[in-house]
Amino acid sequence: MDILFTLIGILFLISALAGFIFFIIYMARKIGLLKAPDGDGQTDTLGELNRYFQSAKNKLAFRFIVIAALTLLLNIPLQEVTDVVRERSRSYHQVLDDIAATWGRQQTLQGPLLLIPYTETIITTKVVTADDGSQQTVQHSSLNQKTAVVLPDALNLNGQINGQTRQRGLYQSQVYSADLTLTGAFTRPKLQQLSNHIETIHWDKAWLAVGLSDTQAINQVSALQWGTDQAKAGKIGFEPGARIMKMLPNGFHAPLNLSNEQQRYPFSFQLQINGSKGFYFSPVAKTTQAQLQSDWPHPSFQGDVLPKQHQIDADGFSAHWSIPHLARNYPQLWTLENEDYAIAKFRAGVNIFESVSLYAKVTRAIKYASLFILLTYITFLVFEVSIGKRLHIVQYGIIGLALAMFYLTLLSMAEHAGFAIAYLAAALLIIAMIGCYAYSAIRSISRTTLITLSLSGLYLMLFILLRLEDHALLGGTILLLVILAVLMYLTRNMNRVETIN
Repeated sequence: MDILFTLIGILFLISALAGFIFFIIYMARKIGLLKAPDGDGQTDTLGELNRYFQSAKNKLAFRFIVIAALTLLLNIPLQEVTDVVRERSRSYHQVLDDIAATWGRQQTLQGPLLLIPYTETIITTKVVTADDGSQQTVQHSSLNQKTAVVLPDALNLNGQINGQTRQRGLYQSQVYSADLTLTGAFTRPKLQQLSNHIETIHWDKAWLAVGLSDTQAINQVSALQWGTDQAKAGKIGFEPGARIMKMLPNGFHAPLNLSNEQQRYPFSFQLQINGSKGFYFSPVAKTTQAQLQSDWPHPSFQGDVLPKQHQIDADGFSAHWSIPHLARNYPQLWTLENEDYAIAKFRAGVNIFESVSLYAKVTRAIKYASLFILLTYITFLVFEVSIGKRLHIVQYGIIGLALAMFYLTLLSMAEHAGFAIAYLAAALLIIAMIGCYAYSAIRSISRTTLITLSLSGLYLMLFILLRLEDHALLGGTILLLVILAVLMYLTRNMNRVETIN
């Protein structure tokens, strides 16, 4: 409603200004102020101003000044339309956040990590001075509980990401479901590298930790297959929490017993999760291999490492990462209590990327609005010169308001019917309205047809620019250069044309 009131206000302002000027001239003529007195050879000032005004209205320079002023004035309703687009865009992103909160947010998979607790004995030596002045050495021993963090030698991640659409009201959100399979192997670590004071290693209290940014979106996690002899090792169920809040605040874990002194521990498990916006993983192994497939045709690969190979087509994408441990800045083995490595900061992944949103397209279209209004006005001015008939300033204002209404019409229709269909419908509606209005003013079918075709060409060029993604700037620059060349050609002889015939 604010836009409607703004448009009506501008139209009223234009009409009132024009009416006020002509009313002043009319009243001045009635009382004789615009008539030059006889016989004195002098000219009345108001009469001179009136003749100058009447002459200026026929000057092309004056018409261009009016067109420029109207174009600037019409930026007021265009700004109102821009505010509406921003408001609708904020509502859209709020809906996206609400859907993500219930379906699943952007997911980041961290791990798996092997955690092994151990006890170390710390012996401290003090020199104590007795009351008689003698000194003696006293040793004090204490037990500290520490946890070793072990990263896998190899990690293979295979995932299928299936895109889905969730709708709430007028808005749609792109989400996904991911089926992931993780396989790899750990080597039995030599924890003596961490400390020379290890008293006991609690192999039977080890656990495997997996971090996931949004655990509420887990659909299913299979049992962990651990060890070389699956018949003996069996399958181990996961439990909530990673048990290392400092490093993995969200996740799950599986308790392990490594007392059998096995030197290599293969593992595998499956994970089904929901998510939105994107999927990332932390390459924690010495060699991390990741293979992702999806039916989403607009991926945006992000993170610290891009895929070595990827393929994108209309049916989706596939990507392969091969990441060595030298690319990261943390070791294969460290003590959790002594070191603080943020493994989440080094990651790779892909965004479920929507190329250009509806509101971004409408905003881009509005950026060309002043240019299109100016070109439309110049088109009408050229026809004025050719037919020798002037349009009233109010008529120019109404045509400009119709052009401004195109963007509001486009926005309101696009939320229901999609951008392409809404653009076609809005363009046809505005072109038809301006065409009929132009015919009622100039009464020429042939010239009205040319005006309609010119408007159709402008809207077609705008649509092509909006469809371009990577080459939009180049296309827009070429369009401006072509328009400038046409204007230079049309105005090459303006010094010969003083008035509209």
